Amino acid sequence: MASKLASPMTVQAGRIRTLKNGSCGEAGSGPVVYWMFRDQRVRDNWALIHAVAEANKANVPVAVVFNLFHSFLGAKSRHLGFMLRGLRQLCHRMQNTLQIPFFLFQGEAEETVPAFLRECGASLLVTDFSPLREIRRCKEEICERVSDSVTVHEVDAHNVVPLWVASDKLEYSAKTIRTKINKRLSEYLIDFPDVEDNLPTRMWVLPENHSIDWDGLIADVLRTGAEVPEVDWCEPGEIAARDVLMGSENGFLTKRLKGYSLDRNNPCNPNALSGLSPYLHFGQISAQRCAFEARKRRNSHPQAIDAFLEELIVRRELADNYCFYEPHYDSIKGAWGWARNTLAEHATDKREHIYTREQLEKAQTSDPLWNASQLEMVHKGKMHGFMRMYWAKKILEWTRGPEEALETSLYLNDKYELDGRDPNGYVGCMWSICGVHDQGWKERPIFGKIRYMNYAGCKRKFDVDKYIAYVNKLVRDLKKRKAENLLSEREKVLRSCVPED
Repeated sequence: MASKLASPMTVQAGRIRTLKNGSCGEAGSGPVVYWMFRDQRVRDNWALIHAVAEANKANVPVAVVFNLFHSFLGAKSRHLGFMLRGLRQLCHRMQNTLQIPFFLFQGEAEETVPAFLRECGASLLVTDFSPLREIRRCKEEICERVSDSVTVHEVDAHNVVPLWVASDKLEYSAKTIRTKINKRLSEYLIDFPDVEDNLPTRMWVLPENHSIDWDGLIADVLRTGAEVPEVDWCEPGEIAARDVLMGSENGFLTKRLKGYSLDRNNPCNPNALSGLSPYLHFGQISAQRCAFEARKRRNSHPQAIDAFLEELIVRRELADNYCFYEPHYDSIKGAWGWARNTLAEHATDKREHIYTREQLEKAQTSDPLWNASQLEMVHKGKMHGFMRMYWAKKILEWTRGPEEALETSLYLNDKYELDGRDPNGYVGCMWSICGVHDQGWKERPIFGKIRYMNYAGCKRKFDVDKYIAYVNKLVRDLKKRKAENLLSEREKVLRSCVPED
């Protein structure tokens, strides 16, 4: 497939949907506002490219706004700290390099975004695409509240093939969507225009007191969400994301790609994975950029690249498809009929163990492998993908029924995983517990026809003892560093209290 480059500052029409037609057309005499939330980056961002292009076409200024929700689906310090540190970098580059102002609001976006549009007299609002119901409801409310003169565009900058282009219905499996995506891939898997080469022609006049207290905001979320602290293995922001993808020292495509096809399903070798999931979740890197750069290397490592692109494009976009077209994407109601029936038939089957949510959260089960996977998630903020399947299936086995199992798995996933509250997470739990995108298997107690996984099967696939030892060392090292940091902070406080001679 030959590499293509998009025409300067143009976006394929299929990437943009009109959510509301304003009386002024696409961009009238008022400014263009880009409400950013899912795709938090400057580079390779079709929504930003579209906003700047429309502003330049109408000779009006453009601004970017971000709304910090009070609490989005239970996000804690781990998630909000990572996000805000990335946004601080983005804000600096946006304002100093692109000369585009960045506004940060707190509260309900249904109120803050329309209020800002009224205040600045905007004629076009550009938004990111998300399949999650909370964001979709929020957009519907915003469309109701904004002036009739305002047009609202939604841009899918998250998927390589835009969701509504890939399919107009709920897909049954990876097999059914793969062909549809591949038919359009050559059209959409192209290089990006550089927004820095097409700066806004009209500047936004900022108020003199325009500033954002990033240090205060970060300190506040670290304090209020301290129950789930930040992790130090994953540096936030666009620069770090690109370095993880193809940095000269340990980049996935430049240094670690070779082992991906063989070792990606081995929990004992986490370095074989790309490490991109937090950056993809927060939109700090474009999946299209990852795929575009990976495709260049296919001749040298074809199996690894094909496996990577399957996960990056087909599986990720299948998850978005499910959450967009299935309103019950986090409920037993969202399972296929055969799965709902078999789970209902076996809901009252006798369980050998029943654990409370608290016991599961604290990794207090009789299964050392499961305990290790839970501890990896709690302390590292990322559980190996293979282990996440085993982890969720054991929760089905150890709770009072499938509804409780799904609720518990989603709660723990969203609370501790750095990439929680994501379509991939919802679909991962739904696949494990409810058979979504899977088929019926041999019937057995509790699981019915849902695919079964057990400890013995894991032992056949990888060195279970080695994985448990790896997690135990990880936890010990993290606790040691935490204790050293606390001691260091106490020493600083004590020194500050000693009067100088």
